[in-house]
Amino acid sequence: MPRTVILGVIGSDAHVVGITILEQALSAAGFDVVNLGVQTSQTEFVDAAKAHDADAVLVSSLYGHAEQDCGGFHEKLVEAGLDLPTYIGGNLAVGQDDWTETRRRFERMGFTRVFDSETEPQEAIDALQVDLDVSTTETDQESVRAYS
Repeated sequence: MPRTVILGVIGSDAHVVGITILEQALSAAGFDVVNLGVQTSQTEFVDAAKAHDADAVLVSSLYGHAEQDCGGFHEKLVEAGLDLPTYIGGNLAVGQDDWTETRRRFERMGFTRVFDSETEPQEAIDALQVDLDVSTTETDQESVRAYS
């Protein structure tokens, strides 16, 4: 059974290229992707995760204001009774000079994995397979079924 991931761009950010590439890569890897698109609110992420019984939530932000957009996000997930891996990636902070500190800041906010804007989709896929305990064989079988 394919694992369901919620994907979208949070806040006022309207950058769509990254999530389009991620959606295609995740789908090809056997994941069921619910793409919420751009300018997605925290509530929309939470509602979609509940409605689709999601296994993970992937948040993208490229315009540098992710910290403001994600404040309180994990508290909303907890209030909704959701305990699932959350990923964030992109250009997360304006003037993102110290990546290590940026990553730590988002981990303290509750994100399971934090990726910079140079991350290849396969890195996120590999992380999801580990975090969701999905074997490569399982995702390969799902990919074959999807194209059969």
